Amino acid sequence: MQLLLVFLLNIALVLITILIHYETLYHLATLLPTLKRIAPRYRVLFGVCVIFVCHVFEIWIFALGYYGTLQFNELGSLVGVHSVSGQFLDCVYLSFVTFTTVGYGDLVAEGYARYLTGVEALTGLILITWSASFLFIEMQKYWNTSTHHNL
Repeated sequence: MQLLLVFLLNIALVLITILIHYETLYHLATLLPTLKRIAPRYRVLFGVCVIFVCHVFEIWIFALGYYGTLQFNELGSLVGVHSVSGQFLDCVYLSFVTFTTVGYGDLVAEGYARYLTGVEALTGLILITWSASFLFIEMQKYWNTSTHHNL
């Protein structure tokens, strides 16, 4: 039963973050061409900032998933090199290093909670590369030789 609960939580977190990411990129793609008062090259910069905030929001969603999971002792815990209390900011830190696949290893999840780290790493890798692809396409649209030297 516990494994099923963790599985359903993991699926929900992945679907929520993918949907948020999709909607963010979709609305950004429709918004950027309408920003006529902003120089084309700065539209890309605006896109980078929006996507950055989107990633941070997604990371915090996964952190909530860790925190919720850790409220049930039988589902797992966090262990680390330093004192770990399992507080929300520990979950946020773990989520940042997992989503970005940095994985320092100074804080790890144990028990069923560790499955979320694998799911988050895969999701983060997909969403970050999706963002990079999106920004590459936008840069191709807005960065050409006539606008590259203009501020």
